[in-house]
Amino acid sequence: MIQKTKLCLLLLGLLMAPAPAWCYRPFESTDADVVERGETEVELGYFNWERSKGEDTFITPQIVYNYGLSDTWELVAEFEVEHPSGEASEWVDPALFLKGILREGALQDQPGLSLAVEAGFLFPSTVTEENQVGFEAIGIVSGQLSPFTYHINFGGGLDRVDRDSFGLWGVIGELPVSPDWRLVGEINGESARGESAESSGLLGVIWEPPSRPGLALDAGVRRGISRAAPDWQLTMGLALSW
Repeated sequence: MIQKTKLCLLLLGLLMAPAPAWCYRPFESTDADVVERGETEVELGYFNWERSKGEDTFITPQIVYNYGLSDTWELVAEFEVEHPSGEASEWVDPALFLKGILREGALQDQPGLSLAVEAGFLFPSTVTEENQVGFEAIGIVSGQLSPFTYHINFGGGLDRVDRDSFGLWGVIGELPVSPDWRLVGEINGESARGESAESSGLLGVIWEPPSRPGLALDAGVRRGISRAAPDWQLTMGLALSW
């Protein structure tokens, strides 16, 4: 009982913490900004459903942890757990990255484009054959065309299976529709050598309640564009920062 009480008090404290929520859920891509020095942000996907070729997979939890190392650099760690229908659960996509701002711009309340880079290691998962250490690096450009905010990602790396090369890209668009609601969209893709490209599009919303600084809730629906991508995906999650 004491442990449960402590946990409830901790969660309440996080919800009440007066810090901004950067929230780059529910996207696959990211923005050219980092959390502030000493700040922690946790992005939690508490419900993710994927349907591909008539089969359902639930992904929960889906976690991204961000910690501000300095005013321009942050540490990013992530993983997720997949639960395929009728199969054993799998630990997938564990990774550790460094992300840094190369040029301050619109996202840092400065004129012009914000430029950043994110690079790091893709660690082995419990999926069959994903037993190698891979690498990934992306460049990020963020800007504003009022009232829109956009983020462009491009990069690539070496995969976890046999260190084959792959490329990836993504474009995010955001449109504020009220002080605490944003309509968001994304088109992104990934292509590996010798395999079909996997491309999809997302439409979603982000809500940042004014009474709870540091909290953002999101929901989105993703549709596969190419045959290699899952047919449909549904995602719901939150971001907490303190």
